[in-house]
Amino acid sequence: MNTFGNNFRITTFGESHGPALGVVIDGCPAGMALSEIDIQPFLDRRRPGTSPLTSPRKESDKVEILSGIFEGKTTGTTIALMVRNENQQSKDYEELREKFRPGHADFTYHEKYGIRDHRGGGRSSGRETLSRVAAGAVAMKFLSKRGITITGTICKVHGKTDPAEMEKEILAAKAAGDSVGGIVQVTATGVPVGLGDPVFGKLDALIAGAMMGIGAVKGVEIGDGFLAAEKFGSENNDQMTADGFSSNHAGGILGGISSGQDIVVRIAVKPTPSIAKIQQTRDIHGNVVDISVGGRHDPCIVPRIVPVAEAMLALVLMDCVLEQEKYQ
Repeated sequence: MNTFGNNFRITTFGESHGPALGVVIDGCPAGMALSEIDIQPFLDRRRPGTSPLTSPRKESDKVEILSGIFEGKTTGTTIALMVRNENQQSKDYEELREKFRPGHADFTYHEKYGIRDHRGGGRSSGRETLSRVAAGAVAMKFLSKRGITITGTICKVHGKTDPAEMEKEILAAKAAGDSVGGIVQVTATGVPVGLGDPVFGKLDALIAGAMMGIGAVKGVEIGDGFLAAEKFGSENNDQMTADGFSSNHAGGILGGISSGQDIVVRIAVKPTPSIAKIQQTRDIHGNVVDISVGGRHDPCIVPRIVPVAEAMLALVLMDCVLEQEKYQ
């Protein structure tokens, strides 16, 4: 399951402490202008080491285009993008060779495969999302030509909505050797009517699956989401006028098909599981042991997950646009 999408297919590769990470893209239409300049700004927003609020791991995350581009334009063949790891410190993770981090994928990977890469979590590391962001940047370039734009914003961090208070919560958690989570909203504007397919190809189902595929995400809402469960139908329905809809409680999707309104998605992001605070866990031999996770980790993944969520929404929408265009 390293491949995502049907018409616009991406296959990601690489580990947190391997030589490189990257993505191979298949299905990108020919003739679109594309260069590293279109991709790098998105990777820069996601990369670590940019502030006291993020992991101190220093990575330039410079993208290299290996194939699929000729004279500055896509050729319709596979596009390969790669980013080399430059600042791995694998020795920091030696204690984790035999210990499972609480809240992380260490235990389940070990039980499923009988082997795991303990260096930063290997493939289960949040660094894997770099590949998604690179592919999402290509999708956003394509969607922008059709008038579709995608933007993400932080709604809450540890229950706080004021930016200054959010920062205080993150720094306090960092000082305590702990971590905090939050809520991110992603909005797509300019989406045409008709994207998504009933019954099992519903647009909201595809978006929810894409967002839940991000390692730190534990919940997804479309439109008013769980708040809709507390309303009357007369309150929740988006009534229609001669000029369109009078509200957007549905988040731009009706019956699994885009309505032409903004698509609004919110995701719940859990606290980073790798923390310095002493916790109880098990080792690979079944012994109960204490653990304090060393290495370099984000005290809050929320700021860096915004471009990842934007990328996943872009990948879904581009796939659906290409599907819809088959029949036009």
